[in-house]
Amino acid sequence: MMNNTATMNIEGKDYTFPVVKGTQNEFAIDITKLRDQSGYITLDDGFTNTGSCTSAITYIDGDKGILRYRGYPIEELAEKSTFVETAWTIIWGRLPTQSELRRFSMLLTEHELLHEGLRHHYNGFPIDAPPMAILSAMINSISCYHHDLLSNNLTDVDFEEAAARLISKIRTIAAAAYKMSTGRPVMYAIPEYGYVQNFLHMMFSLPNRLHIADPDIVKALNLILILHADHEQNCSTSTVRMVASGGANLFASVSAGVCALWGHLHGGANQAVIEMLEDIRKSNISVKDFVEKVKRKENGIKLMGFGHRVYRNFDPRSKILRDVAQKVLQKLGQSNELLDIAQELADIALHDDYFIQRKLYPNVDFYSGIIMKAIGIPLNMFTVMFAIGRTPGWIANWKEIHDNPKQKIYRPRQVYIGESIRHYEPIDTRGV
Repeated sequence: MMNNTATMNIEGKDYTFPVVKGTQNEFAIDITKLRDQSGYITLDDGFTNTGSCTSAITYIDGDKGILRYRGYPIEELAEKSTFVETAWTIIWGRLPTQSELRRFSMLLTEHELLHEGLRHHYNGFPIDAPPMAILSAMINSISCYHHDLLSNNLTDVDFEEAAARLISKIRTIAAAAYKMSTGRPVMYAIPEYGYVQNFLHMMFSLPNRLHIADPDIVKALNLILILHADHEQNCSTSTVRMVASGGANLFASVSAGVCALWGHLHGGANQAVIEMLEDIRKSNISVKDFVEKVKRKENGIKLMGFGHRVYRNFDPRSKILRDVAQKVLQKLGQSNELLDIAQELADIALHDDYFIQRKLYPNVDFYSGIIMKAIGIPLNMFTVMFAIGRTPGWIANWKEIHDNPKQKIYRPRQVYIGESIRHYEPIDTRGV
């Protein structure tokens, strides 16, 4: 690699490609013209070494445990910002002014209700329907009521309107899905409440009993949403960009992101953590014995909530949530047994050569699941909470696709390994 170019030798012939440098000294070889020049493509199953785009939204350094939204360290946003302000920042690329934040907050309040016609859609779902299926379907259904927001050439005002509708209504959809599954009345939002407080109200209030969330609980859930707001080109975000590249509208693209997040390898990790901790508690074995079973790979036992495909030392988000989990449990006066098990697991893993060598450190799912369970959010809603938090990132990536005048439709290549050629041989179809 010399003079900002890289040379690839294929069958004795050299091909030269430009080297792209990111703002954080990340380097990539631009092989856009590889196939045109040589007839070859690269094969990278899972895209672990392939940059699918350039993006100005999120920066991650997995080796150093760095996560930044639009250049702002996650630690600073977690300490000083709110989910609504962070959402605006991720979408528009900078911190909002006071008037911009006030306007966006007003739009969220304005659009927090569902059209009454949409409320009838819930009656078509079985009472035990997966919440993520309902969420995806209802996001697409919203678009049927807003044809003016389905254009690919939205003005800035229209785009802000569409973004606000999605971010606001996704929590209303989620809360209503939960209420329908429990057979309890769906609650309307209260305009005077903030974003997170309103969600908790719609989840847990009853007609004769108003749920007033403790400020520390609101702060904890607000923090979880901030920490999940974006995370570079993960499975669901890449799905949103893929769908958006074909010209799909914002609602359809985000709905596709929800479906991708539904996969247990992507969005279900925090649920798996709680299930693991509960299994340890019920089995009456020591945490140390459980860890030994993990190391021996006994009966397929796995340590959930540890390690990350991107972070190779530690997940900065888990450090933020660790103290919050302790505070929430103390505030609610709940037993700390699950947290004690979690803490013991973390202490063992952080000092055991088996886990150190494999760089298996607690990730964000390890503590977020404990917090949500303590708040009263059921396990089947955990991935829905992830989706609510990730919506601003999906919207920002959709915007980045549609703001690029040179954007091409995503169309990966493949290496075909099937039959070379077969000839059709007719069969006797009489009586079939």
